[in-house]
Amino acid sequence: MAQRLAMGQLRVQKVRHKDGSRSYTIFDSMSGLHPAAERYLSPYAGRGSDRTYAYLLVDHLRWLEYEGLTSETVGFRDLQRYMKAVGAKVSMPYGSPWRVGKRPYRNDALRGAAACLKGFYLKQAEVGINTALAEALDLERLPTQRDRDRALLGHIKRSMDANPLAPKELRRRHKKMLPDGAREVLLEEVNSARDRMTVEWLSDGGLRIGEFCGLHLADLHLRENASCGDCRTPHAHVCHRDGLVTDARAKTKWPWEFEDGVIRGGLIKRVSPAMIHAYFEYMMSEYPRGAAHGLLLVQQHGPTKGLPWAPEGARKMLKRAGFRAGLGLIRPHMFRHTWANAVLDAADGNLVIVRDAGGWASTQTVDEIYAHVDVNDPTFNSALLTAWGEMQ
Repeated sequence: MAQRLAMGQLRVQKVRHKDGSRSYTIFDSMSGLHPAAERYLSPYAGRGSDRTYAYLLVDHLRWLEYEGLTSETVGFRDLQRYMKAVGAKVSMPYGSPWRVGKRPYRNDALRGAAACLKGFYLKQAEVGINTALAEALDLERLPTQRDRDRALLGHIKRSMDANPLAPKELRRRHKKMLPDGAREVLLEEVNSARDRMTVEWLSDGGLRIGEFCGLHLADLHLRENASCGDCRTPHAHVCHRDGLVTDARAKTKWPWEFEDGVIRGGLIKRVSPAMIHAYFEYMMSEYPRGAAHGLLLVQQHGPTKGLPWAPEGARKMLKRAGFRAGLGLIRPHMFRHTWANAVLDAADGNLVIVRDAGGWASTQTVDEIYAHVDVNDPTFNSALLTAWGEMQ
């Protein structure tokens, strides 16, 4: 079953497979499945990145049509021009006619687009299409110290893949977090035990919204020494599942199993006393007795009452509550940013603790986004005084 997701002659389609998994491809309303796009995207199916690459690629393919180019005739300078156009903050002659009403790409999106384009044209070259362009894109560079630190056997690396289309990397610090005191204000503002549980679990658990809305009751081991044996304290198992009716799913695919009625594995998330209290308040007062789907979160109103609650519903609830409370736009990921920053501070800057607690693949993301120096820290103050020659 396929679902159309974009307007225009070229569009991204979400494909639901019989096993419950889903993938994304590009469809041309005139000629059907886009073969070059499918050849590139199919290896990414089910890995979480196929959706992102599909939308990045369809933008580029529409631009090719607008410019009267094809993937066979486009050159390296054309791709450079495309990268400048798609990231332009002011519409110029090559600005936005094929992306009417859309915002320009930011630095992260430009890096993703550069990776997508390089991969797409290298895949084209494998079947003999536009090999000259592939040669211009397939460059290498000397590894930096950070490259060596991140890679297995990094000390023996002599070269790294380079992407001549990629923008200059920006160091990211402190993505947007919650306003001060937002948690307490939101707990007073929301209207149900389910919504209070949402605030508590996002605040204390550092969960992505897809992870939270994809939780099943069986995933929750909210007592000491649970039978799974994975964690001695109360915890939840975040398990990647395809095919949920809400489209909620965990981003990372940690291995897990369900055996003898017990969930084992997945990403283990410690659960705070406040999270446990909010869970029992919700289960005792609002959770429908007849719910057979096994998911934790349910809709509370209308004809779909009792059915699973989708991530979009949670986003809208937080958005409404934030505006009612005078906090402005509240997004679910703000809770994760705030949580990660607090854990990093409490762990004295230990990136490994934050990485494992939050389920990131590497410490680099934690370092780039959250690692920072407290200007009021005594060690920081002492270092400056020493450098200034003021330390006695």
